[in-house]
Amino acid sequence: MPSSADANRESRQAARPLEGVRVLDFSTLLPGPLATLLLAEAGAEVIKVERPGEGDEMRGYPPKAGAESLSFALLNRGKRSLALDLKAPENVRRLRSLVAETQVLVEQFRPGVMDRLGLGWAALSEVNPALVYCSITGYGQNGPRALEAGHDLNYLARTGLLALAAGADGAPVVPPGLIADIGGGSLPAVIDILLALRRAEATGEGCYLDVAMCDNLFAWQFWAQAQLAAGAGPPRPGGELLTGGSPRYQIYRTADGRFLAAAPLEQKFWEIFCRLIGLPEALRDDTKDPDATKRAVAEIIATQPAGHWQGLFAGKDACCALVRPLEAALEDPQFTALGQFAAELSCGRVTLPALPLPLAPALRAAPGTKESPALGEAWDLLEDG
Repeated sequence: MPSSADANRESRQAARPLEGVRVLDFSTLLPGPLATLLLAEAGAEVIKVERPGEGDEMRGYPPKAGAESLSFALLNRGKRSLALDLKAPENVRRLRSLVAETQVLVEQFRPGVMDRLGLGWAALSEVNPALVYCSITGYGQNGPRALEAGHDLNYLARTGLLALAAGADGAPVVPPGLIADIGGGSLPAVIDILLALRRAEATGEGCYLDVAMCDNLFAWQFWAQAQLAAGAGPPRPGGELLTGGSPRYQIYRTADGRFLAAAPLEQKFWEIFCRLIGLPEALRDDTKDPDATKRAVAEIIATQPAGHWQGLFAGKDACCALVRPLEAALEDPQFTALGQFAAELSCGRVTLPALPLPLAPALRAAPGTKESPALGEAWDLLEDG
């Protein structure tokens, strides 16, 4: 018999907050599809509108399970698909009929494309005044770069964020995560959509959301902007507290060629760190000569292998962690105990963990196995389909 706690949990999971919300998704690749995946996990019915024949470009991206892209499958789990030529007036008419029963539309074309197709905000808001219409682009709908092509790395470069990530030779390094796509696109889009839905439910009025990935990157540099405003000079790669200028926020090489990420920023953590590694007292006040302290810490960490430091810092509030590959992180008991990888994705003959998403368990689907949509399988949703 399930406990009362289990019953309550199942009840919460059954009543997902976006049940009854329909989302038309015209986006491709990463920013829009990840945003609509979050909405789908929270209960929304997400319908991808794709090109006939090819569909979303991500369908062709490796790695693959047979003929299916695993990347596409991870980002489109649990959605449905319509394959339509948007230049055909009959298909536009069918979509407009579908919009009348849709709460959210997400698109990722360059500015003006949806208007030319007859599917822009002005046209569709007449069909459905409560529609929340979200456009995700690099530079927004207006301004001198509105029509300029770009990708994540370009947006990081434009906003100064990439300049703060320099390697040993002073050259910026390519970040391992798609910060602009996700942090500047997907997540702001979801936040704005949810806020707009709440307003639409209260007033009956939809709205247009212009999500510019590039613009949204400035929030990631709040500390750098504060430094500029204070007249302390421009932030330097490798020279500030959070860019490698401090021994308290640094990556140190161990004796066996591995790396220790040390972040004992606060004084209480710094004192524990210094005591554990045996840093000489004269160097513990790192305000006097940060570079000297940094060199001394690096020399100490380099005397012992990673296993030694892992054991030494275990259970201590020193804010230290070994750098490790993804395959090791996937087996970490911290993540597995919380059910991060409990949901599954079926892709061809392969079953794999679904993409972990930043949604509370009470607000999303219960763990289970879902598939990504076959191209064009949702014809039944269209009038005369």
